[in-house]
Parts: sequence; structure tokens; C-alpha cells
Amino acid sequence: MKKSLLFSILLWVLLLGACQIEGGVERTVTLPPTPTVAGAQLPDATEALVATEPPVVSAGSVRIGLAAEPADLLPYHIDSADERVSASLAELLFPSPLLLMGYTYTNTGVLERVPSFENGDVAFTEVEVYLDSLGLISPTPTETITTVEQINVTFRWNPDLVWSDGTPLTAEDSLFAYELARQINLGQETNDKLALLERYELVDPYTTRAVLKPDFVDPAYASTYFTPLPRHLLADQPLDDFMMSEFALKPVGYGPFMLERREPGSARLARNPFYPEANESITGISVVFRDNVDLLRTSVAGGSLDVVALNQPPPELLTALRADAEAGLLMVDAVNSPIWEHFDFNLDVAALQDIRVRRAIAHAINREAMNATLLGGYGRVLESWIVPEHWAAAPLDQLTRYPFNPDLARQLLDEVGIVDTDGDGLREVAGQPFILNLITTQGSPLRVATAEQIRDDLAGVGLGISVQELPTTTLYSPEGQLFRRTFDLALFAWIAGPDPRGWERWSCAGVPNESNGWTGNNFSGWCFFEADRAIRVATTSLDRQERLAAYLKQQQLFTQELPVLPLFQRVDLVLANPTILGIEADPTAPFTWNLLTWTRQ
Repeated sequence: MKKSLLFSILLWVLLLGACQIEGGVERTVTLPPTPTVAGAQLPDATEALVATEPPVVSAGSVRIGLAAEPADLLPYHIDSADERVSASLAELLFPSPLLLMGYTYTNTGVLERVPSFENGDVAFTEVEVYLDSLGLISPTPTETITTVEQINVTFRWNPDLVWSDGTPLTAEDSLFAYELARQINLGQETNDKLALLERYELVDPYTTRAVLKPDFVDPAYASTYFTPLPRHLLADQPLDDFMMSEFALKPVGYGPFMLERREPGSARLARNPFYPEANESITGISVVFRDNVDLLRTSVAGGSLDVVALNQPPPELLTALRADAEAGLLMVDAVNSPIWEHFDFNLDVAALQDIRVRRAIAHAINREAMNATLLGGYGRVLESWIVPEHWAAAPLDQLTRYPFNPDLARQLLDEVGIVDTDGDGLREVAGQPFILNLITTQGSPLRVATAEQIRDDLAGVGLGISVQELPTTTLYSPEGQLFRRTFDLALFAWIAGPDPRGWERWSCAGVPNESNGWTGNNFSGWCFFEADRAIRVATTSLDRQERLAAYLKQQQLFTQELPVLPLFQRVDLVLANPTILGIEADPTAPFTWNLLTWTRQ
């Protein structure tokens, strides 16, 4: 790769950064009346929730409860919140071509194999490009021409797949999804793919090729496919409101199940008769949507539901769940969510520029108590920004760690000269009470409780914190306090993706400012030369060992300098009736990923 073009690579990576903030706005579900489809009748889980006795069910059916109703059942998601709500059902209709499991892509049979350099499906080609006066690639002809490398990724689609209406699936359906994505907004993840690509093209009836932008290297190259959509059903339809269309509500897919009926509050799925999988252990699914999580819990414990999935249930429910599990009424499968909470310091605030102050604050916060009281002991305290399941996570013994130690916190504050001179319990700095403002989001009981504990913990060492709750849209607004960096402290979450990435969060160029249009996610303003160099190598190299060494170096500097204090990963739970066997919850895959292998005892 030409060094003169490295900036173009980093600029594109920067543009992809903001999508990893945890957030999203819930969309309204509006369903037209739907007649019952003739066919096998599944037990109605809606009735099951109010039945005094558990209904008798066939061995091949399963009853699922979800706490939120998806606005659509498409394989494309507007944002992370939309994906969390809909992915468990969408995966049954549109299996992911490459399923993210344990932060690693796994083949599901939709593709014949995972593209790689080793099998020849990922390759470099040389192309000529024009350079502008700054040495960057120019879309228009100039006097300067050079040769650069370009990544090509070939996707080989399974020729045995058939849409549930009996029409064969071909590579044209993947190409159609790409064409649609260029016309309308199919969500953040899809827009990120478009930003990587120069083009996406048809090779033959069962093969597509993604061609990345010239001289652009990104570890996400293997996921630049487009999940198929049925061209034969959608090509002649008006698609301006596609994400809210009747097809989005009741789609035709190619997976092991098809939508038999959908009504407000419930849905029924039956087996797709054209799906090549022969296992018939689960022939139908009945689903209810209820926002009363305690009702869902008691329905599993009482036997009227088989499986319930919960994202970060409230602390009081976790206590009840432990009691139910100990009594043998249900089974609990807990995984650490890819959503992780963190506490950011604005390094432009004078009092926070001394590393001893940041370390004192870190030692004063009891993160283990957060795990015990807010996560029911199911969670995990984090020491770095790369979650432990990732291949690039640094060994704990090679990091600077900040265990709860209020005495050490007081000692560090005394060293800096932040002391309580008048005996009122509140320390002063430059003659003024030490009070900082902490911004966070409204509407999240977990985050509010976290902020309150941070406030109480810091009060224990003489530091004052005022908590300001903001609407999600306000906190993450380009004109808001985060991106304009006008805050003191911030509490919010990131979502760990399949690749650690991190350039947009921790590089010097990732600090939002007026010159870069307030883009980038380095909200703390941490610009440290050695760490900046390490994160550049980690996010642009294709050599795994080189990346591993660079990520280790960056995490060591990150934990030493402490621009951000990682707190904990959230908890996702799957509750199951003891008669249902085979459930294997995963941090990144929908809990239904292996539903075809579930059995009833």
C-alpha cells in the first residue's frame, strides 16, 4: 500500500465509527388485519399466558416470549436497537450468510464457504488511480497516475436455497439487495458496507463479487455481502417506504421457517417446505410479545411458555430468576452482552488532566458492587475496551488495573492538592468545591442506577458529581455535548463488533472538532502519539500477529493513561422450561441460531 494514500484509508474508517454507539429509537409496529393461514395449527402462546393450566403441545412446537415487538422482520436493521428486537425471528426467515458467533463469522450454509485469502475467494488486484495535489485518490482525472492494490471478495451462494414461495434463490437476489441499498436507507450496518465498496457485481447465477475502494484495507472485507431479498416479489413494487411496507412486516424468506400468521402481540411460524435442512425436531413456533418481563418469567416457570429472551433485565427480576432456577422451575443461560458501559473523562477539563485525578476516580468506583447489585452477579467487570471474548483482548496481567480502593483514591487526591479544607465532606480545587457534571441517557434504569452509584462512590472520597439525564437523540446529536466535547464526564455504552477496530475511538484524528466537522468518537480527546500509532497499525494491517501486537500496545497505554474507565458488559438471558434442551446462548448470535437442534424432553 502506498504510504501517501494512508490518510484516505483512515478517513474512511473514521466515517464508519459512530455506528457502534449503543442506542436507537424504538419504531412503532402497525399491522394490518391478517386472516389465519390454513395449515397446521400451532398452540397459541397468547392464550398460554392467561391459561390457568399449561396447554398441551406437540413435541414439534415451541412457544417463545419476547419483551418487545419488532417493527419488521427483515434481515436489514435500521440501528442496533432495531437489530436486538428483530434478529431472533429474522434469523429464522433469512439466515445470515455469515453468522456472527462469539465475535467470529461462521458459515450457515447460505454461502458455500467463508471467503478467505487461503481459498482464493479474497484476492488483491492492481488498478490505476488518479491522485490529487494532496496525494489522495481523485474521482476525476488528474496528471498524476499511480498503481494501487484493490481487495476483491467472492461470495458463492448455495444453489439449493429456495424462497418459501417455491422460487429458487440466486445471486440476482443478493445483487437486488445491493441495488436497493443504494436507493433507500437499509440501516447503519448496510450503509457502512456501501462506504467500503467501489461496486458489487454479479459473476454468475450463484456468485457475486464485492470490490472494495482502491487502496482501502478494512478487516470487515469478509462481510461485504448483501443478504438476499426476493427480486421476483419486490422488483416492481414501490420501495420508498420499504422498511415499513407490508413485505417488511410479513416477509417471504429462504430460511428454515416461514411466517404463517402475524397479528399485534403475536406471530406464528411454520417450517419452510423448500428448506434443504431435513431435521424436523421443531416444526412450528408460536411467539408472543409482552413488555411485562415478570409475566414472561412466570410464564416460563409455570410452563405456558418454553423460552423467553431478555436483554438486561432489571435487578429485582434477576433475584427472582435465581430463586426460580434454584427451585428447578426454569433454566437460565446468561451471556455477557456485546454492549458495554463506560465512564469517559473529558481531558479538556483542567482538573481531569492530571492522571492522578482520573486514577483516584477509577479506584473510588466500586465496579464489583455494580455487578452484584445491578447485574445479579451474572455480569463481568471490564479492564480494557476490547471485551475478553475477542481475539485481541489483552491478558489482564499485562494491563494497568483499577480495583476498588477508596483509601488509595483519597491518597492520590491529597497528592494533587484536591482536599477538603472546611470539613464539609467535599474537597476543593483552586478554592472551589470539586463538583463535576456527568451526562447520561434518560429511560435506562440500569444506566440511571449506575450513575447514582458512581455519584455515591465518589461522594465517599469527597468528590461531588451532578447527574444530568438527556434524551438519547440529544446525547448522540452531532450538535450535542458529546460530539462538541462540552461535557465533564459521560456515561454511555459501546457495542463490540466482530472486529475490535478502534481507530475512530482512540486516534488523534478521531477527536471531534470543528476542522473535521465534529466527527469521530474519541470524545475524551485522548491524543497520545504512541497509542495513536498503535491503533493505526491495528486497524489497517491484514496480518493477524501484527494487529495483535499493536492492539496489546494500545491497550497497555490506554489503561495506563485512562481516558475512559470501562465498567461492565451488560447481561443477556435466555430462560427455558426444563423440558426444552439444546439452547446455547451466544453473545453475538440471536438465541434462535440453533433452534432446529432444540428438543423437548
